[in-house]
This record gives sequence, structure tokens and C-alpha cells, in this order.
Amino acid sequence: MATVVSAVEMGARQREISVSEFFTKNRHLLGFDNPRKALLTCVKEAVDNALDAAEEAGILPDVVVTLEVAGNGSAPPASQATRFRVTVIDNGPGIVRQQIPPIFAKLLYGSKFHRLRMSRGQQGIGISAAGMYAQLTTGKPVQIISRTGARAAAHFFEVSIDTKKNEPRIFENKKIDWEPERGTQVTLEIEGRYQKGRASVDEYLEQTAIANPHVRLVYHTPEGETREYPRTIHELPPQPREIKPHPYGIEFGVLLRMLHDTKSHSLSGFLAGDFSRVSPAVAQEICKTAKLSADARPRNIHGEDAEALYKAIQTTKIMAPPSNCISPIGERAILHGLYKQIKGDFYTAVTRPPSVYRGNPFIIEAGLAFGKGPEQAAATPEAPAAPLAEGEQQKDDDELARVIRYANRVPLLYQQSACATFKAALETAWRNYGVTQSRGALPGGPMVIFVHMASVWVPFTSESKEAIADYDEIRKEIKLALQECGRRLGVFLRRRERAKSEFRRRNIFELYIEEVVEACARLKGGKLPKDKLRMQLQKIATKRTGGARTDEILGRDGGGPEGLPHSIIVTPEGAEGEAPVLPGAEPVNDAPPDEPPADDTPARTRRKGKAQPARAGKRAGGKAPPARSAKGATRAVKAARRRTPASKRRKR
Repeated sequence: MATVVSAVEMGARQREISVSEFFTKNRHLLGFDNPRKALLTCVKEAVDNALDAAEEAGILPDVVVTLEVAGNGSAPPASQATRFRVTVIDNGPGIVRQQIPPIFAKLLYGSKFHRLRMSRGQQGIGISAAGMYAQLTTGKPVQIISRTGARAAAHFFEVSIDTKKNEPRIFENKKIDWEPERGTQVTLEIEGRYQKGRASVDEYLEQTAIANPHVRLVYHTPEGETREYPRTIHELPPQPREIKPHPYGIEFGVLLRMLHDTKSHSLSGFLAGDFSRVSPAVAQEICKTAKLSADARPRNIHGEDAEALYKAIQTTKIMAPPSNCISPIGERAILHGLYKQIKGDFYTAVTRPPSVYRGNPFIIEAGLAFGKGPEQAAATPEAPAAPLAEGEQQKDDDELARVIRYANRVPLLYQQSACATFKAALETAWRNYGVTQSRGALPGGPMVIFVHMASVWVPFTSESKEAIADYDEIRKEIKLALQECGRRLGVFLRRRERAKSEFRRRNIFELYIEEVVEACARLKGGKLPKDKLRMQLQKIATKRTGGARTDEILGRDGGGPEGLPHSIIVTPEGAEGEAPVLPGAEPVNDAPPDEPPADDTPARTRRKGKAQPARAGKRAGGKAPPARSAKGATRAVKAARRRTPASKRRKR
């Protein structure tokens, strides 16, 4: 017979569940699904905190990441190890002693949740969740060293989380000697698995260097290697400002809470003071639409009056929220990052104007790197082009394009198919831009697609912050940015294909120039100046095959990519456009300074904003022939014909 439980006994079993207890049982929600992903999540949370702290303090970030195989005796190889020690050191402002334990050993504790301001962290969970995972898998506490200045002492802590109370437990607290003048060092010992390739610690740090070219990053791998990602931009991104909530972005329950908590004594003062983009005139208009007194006390508004106020806010035309709370990467920085880390032939970047979803401002940025680079292209001989049937395209889809996704400068490495960024890349019609694409798939070919969303509140699909939710406004902006990148890529590909075709024609002409010169010399009995005829025929061949424009498009004249803003074109002779000078690389000169260019080099075509070079042909005395107008030249030709007898003209 089943045991009957009374309501009193059932009530006695009810008890409060702490946040730490919940996430201890549901750690997969925070990104600790498996050992490999857990190792990446711990590194990611520590690096994100380091970058946020340094940038907010106005310091160019220097971050050192060290992965070590942890073991008492002889450590196994990194690929076989199951326990790792993660250490992240930054040069940020440091942390005051009283705040160290709750920051690293208390979930949902932080300074970013209640601010409408762009930052990498949002929820106050990340680094404390990493410490909780270390505590669960190895039983080791988190070790922290922090120093706030050269004259301040360095504090050492060992802390862990009391999961029943969600409070920090301090095992050790002392002052130590630490060499850096300021900064923070975090050490975690966790169970994990190290494996190179996609969605690894290595890829995360590489993509972090792409989106943050102002950061100097040093990575000590578990295999004993040291990889340095130097900074290519020596200035911090613009500091985002904190803003107040926008009326369109709040829900009815939030409005009720704000009415209760406000310090304003009038409804119009509440609307103008607690929201962004609400002026006193707009506040009066909202009160008039809701049929409420502008002098009414906010705490007395509830029920039907509150509903009328909420509807009036939604129907009143209010200016979009300010965008100074967002700090986008910028086209120049995106180009620097892509050019530094990815080899290619063409790079471009686009930053869209600010837009709004649910009252939250956001900016979409996109970049694109196409090709394999001149070195790999030269190593792979070009196969002869086979004739194609009508409507058939050249098959270059041995590999699909790679999409790298970012939210507030942080790489997103998991749940790609659930992300709005990936869906927008699939929906973009890349065929229109000369790239192969199968239905429902990414475009084919050697291409990397970069998409970044910057916002005061990124709508992630879960607490692990791995994918962006699919809002219509967000997907539309991503598609528009990708289409602009695609248009520039299409211009580059069409120009290059036309130039290659003309260059092939020129090569065919040049094959016969020598034969024609020799034949003409034999007809003249060896009295014909061969060099002069050869030079004239080469000029004719160059002119008939696009002239200097062909050389310019193929990058054989060292010019920049005309008509392609915020782009870089890489050729065997070097890079043109907004290419940065990488550390350790020297700018390459096309010719020695003491060697003047040859006279038979075709003159470059004229461009906007560039001076036209002087003509190559000069008289023997060194003076250029006098310039003539078109009408004057025509009159001179007619006069010469009149002076020449008809019999001589017929012989000619």
C-alpha cells in the first residue's frame, strides 16, 4: 500500500535553493559540458575579465596565458593529460583586497549586470563559475594575486565557493612580494582535455587577437611552445558611456518596479529623468496620451493607469537611444586583425550604422578575407581552364567558407548553427558576387567571414554565451553588412578575372613579337633597328590589352585598390590599401633608389587625387616636345597633306 504524505510533511521538505547549488548540478548551462570545452571556458572567462578591467582603466592590455599539465610526479604528454593548471596574468588596475573573495567565489556578483554599457562580461557568473568547476573536479581552490599600484602591497588569496550559501570561503590571505607594479594573476587547477583545432584554446586566442589588435597576447602552450600575438594598433578603442534604459526596451513589469523605486516626485520628472531620449516635452506628450496628470506621484500609479502609461509610451514617437554606449571595433582595426592572422589575397571590412532591438542599441560589423595568399598561390600551379557549358560555373568549392563570430569582441566558438550570425551568412546570396554556393550551404572557396555584434546587452541563447538569438532586426543588419562585403569582393573578382584575361592575351602577343621583329629585319636586309621595333610592338600589345590598367588591377604597379574603401589587396609585389606594417616586417621597395625606372615602362593611368606622371618620350636634347592642342594637331596634319604631292601620297 502506497504511503500517504500529508501536506504538512510536504511543506516541511520545501527549502531554498542557492544559485551555486543550481549551477553545480547544471554546469552544462555555463559551458562546462565536457573536459575540452571546460578548459576553453575557464581560459575565456579569465581573459575576458582581464581585457575588460584593463580597457576600463585606460590601459593598453598585456595578457599572458599559461597552460600547464598538472601532476605530482612525471606529467603525461599534453594530448593525454586530464588535469591542467590555467594561469592568466594581466597588467590591469588590480582589485582592492575586500573585493577579491566575492569576485572570484560568488555567483551573480559583478559590476556589469545593471549597467547599460558595452562590455565583454554581462552576468557576473563567468570567473566564479570557473572557480566552482575547479572546486568540483579537483577540489583545489582558486589562487589570486592582485596589486593596485607600485606603492601598494600585493595580496594573495586562496578562495572557494560555499555552494549552500553562495558565499566565498577564504583558505589563505596574506601579503607577498610580486614583481609586477599592478595587475592580477588568476590560477585554476581543473580537469580538462587539450586538443588543437577548431573550438580549442588555440583558436580562441587567435580569434581574440583578430578582434582586439590593440592587445598584446602571449600564450604558453602545454607543449612548451610560446606564441606571441603582438599589438598592431597602439591606441585603446573609444571608451563606451553608460546610458539610461530606453522606454521602448522595458516591459510592463519593469515599468511598475521603476515607478515604485524612483526618487522623482512627479510623473513627468520620472519619465524625463529615468529614461534616455525623453525630454520634458516628450514626457508631457506621454502623460497627455495616457490621460494622466504630469504632477501625479509615480508610486500612486498602478493598475489601469499603469497600463495606460505603458501603452502611451509605446505609441509615442521617441528618438532612438544614443550609440555612444557602444565601442565598435572599426574597419581599420578589423582589417589589421584579419591581415595579421589570416593569409589571403583580398580583405575588406564594413561597420553598419547603429540600430535598435527591443530598445537596446547595437552595431553590426563584418569583414571578409578571400584567397590563399600569394605564397600558396605560387606554390600551386594553375591548371588549364577547361571549357564550361552555358550556365556552368568553375568548381572551386573544395572547401567551404569559415565563419568567425563575435559578440562584444569575444569569439563565439560553439552552437554555430543556432546563431543568428550563421543563419544570415547562409541566407546571403553569394552567387551574385562571383562565389560558388550550394543551396542552404555556406559559399565555397578559400574565404573567412567575420561578423561582430556590439551592444549594451547581447541576446545570447543561453548562460554560456555561445550563440546570438535570432531577432529580425539583428539578422537584417548582419545580412546588409555581408552584402556590402560581397559587393566589394565581386568587384575585386571581376576586375581580376578581366585583367587576367587581358594579361593572357598580352602574353600571346609577346610570343610572336620576336618572330615579327626577325622577319621584318630579314625583309630590310638587316638594316632595321630591332630594339626600336620590339619596343613599339610591346607598347602596342600593352595598349591593346588594357594598358597600365591591367597592371594596376593585378598589382604589378604597386597602386592601391581604387573604388574599394576599407580594403586590402595582396599581390606578390606587396599589399595595397590600408595594410598595417606587421612587427618584424620591413616595407618592401619595388626598385632600388639609385636605379631609375626604364623609359619603356607604360605610364600609369590617371586616378582621382593622384598626379599624372610625365610622358616617357623626350627629345635627344633632353627637352620635352612642345604640347599641342587637339585642334592644332589636326590643322598641322591637313597642311602637311596639302604640301605633299598626290603621287607620293599614293606611294605611301
